[in-house]
Amino acid sequence: MIVEMRKGASKAEVDQVVKRARSLGFDVQLNCGTDMVVVAILGSNTGQVSTDVFAVLPGVEAVARIMKPYKLASREFKPQNSIVNVNGVEIGGQRIVIMAGPCAVESEKQITETARGVTALGARVLRGGAYKPRTSPFSFQGLKTKGLKMLARVREEVGVPIVTEVTDSRDVALVARYADVLQVGARSMQNFTLLQEIGKSKHPVVLKRGLSSTITEWLTAADYLLAEGNENVILCERGIRTFEESARFSLDICSLPVVKKVSHLPIIVDPSHAAGHFDLVPAIARAAIAGGADGLLIEVHPNPQEALVDGLQSLTLQNFEKLMVDLRKIAEAVGRYI
Repeated sequence: MIVEMRKGASKAEVDQVVKRARSLGFDVQLNCGTDMVVVAILGSNTGQVSTDVFAVLPGVEAVARIMKPYKLASREFKPQNSIVNVNGVEIGGQRIVIMAGPCAVESEKQITETARGVTALGARVLRGGAYKPRTSPFSFQGLKTKGLKMLARVREEVGVPIVTEVTDSRDVALVARYADVLQVGARSMQNFTLLQEIGKSKHPVVLKRGLSSTITEWLTAADYLLAEGNENVILCERGIRTFEESARFSLDICSLPVVKKVSHLPIIVDPSHAAGHFDLVPAIARAAIAGGADGLLIEVHPNPQEALVDGLQSLTLQNFEKLMVDLRKIAEAVGRYI
C-alpha cells in the first residue's frame, strides 16, 4: 500500500502515518522527495486493511494499493529515476557508464594492464572477479582475498572504482571493504540471505537477473535489498535461458523499456555473458545502448587466449577500443553520452 502525502505535509503528519502503520504490525519505508513524501506500507496482510485507515489522517493526499509483488522497486513508490553514485560515478543519469575488465582476476600484471587499458578508452568502472561461482567444483574458483587485494591496489594506482562479485553472505563485509560495488550473480539472485546482508551494508550493488527469472521475480529480489535500507541498487540484464542454443543466453532487450516503465532503478546490460562469444558482444552492446541501458558490463582481457575463465567471450583491448567508438555514436543518437 502506498500513502502519498500532500505537498508541504509536516513531519508530525508523516510520523502519524508511520505510527498508525506500525501499530497495525506493518513495516514502513519512506521516500522523501523534493516535493512530497511517499510512505510504503509493507506487510503480507495489508490487503485486509481498508485504505481509509490512512486516508483519513491529516496531510494524506491519496492512498493506493500496489498489486505487484514488488513495492519499493516500483515507480508508484518512487516516480523519479534513481541515480546511484559510486565514488563520483553516477549510474542512471545522462551519462552511460561502461564497466569493463576481465571475468576473473588472475595476476597483478593482468588486472593492472586491463585497468589502464579500459580506463584510457573511456571505461568508468573496473570489473574483475575475485570469487568465481563455477558449475564444476574443479574449475578455477578465483583468487579470493588475494584477488580483492589486487583490485584494491589497482584502484589506488589507476583511480577507478571496482565492481566485483560476492557469493556468500559471510563474505559481504570482507568484499565491501575492498570493492566499491558488490555484484550479485545470476545464480545468487534469489539467495535472500545474501541479499539481506548486502542490503544492511548499504553498499552499492549490481543485481543480475536470474538465469530463468521473470522481470517481476527480479524486481522482487531488488526489494530485498531496498527493504533493508539500501537505495544503491543497479539492475543488470544478462540474458535468460530459453530453447535457443545459438548463443549462450537470450538477451531480453524488451526488459529495458519494461523496467524503465515500472521501476525507478537504473539498469545496465552484460552483453558478454549473454553472447558467450566475443564476435557477438559488440552487436549486443550497441543494441543495449539504443534500447535505453544506463550502462554496460563488458568482459575485456589483454590476452583472452590465456584467460583462466571465459576467454571466448572476452574482448581484446583493441576490439574494446573499436566498440567504444561505435557506442559513443549511438549514445549521442539517443540523447546521451559516454
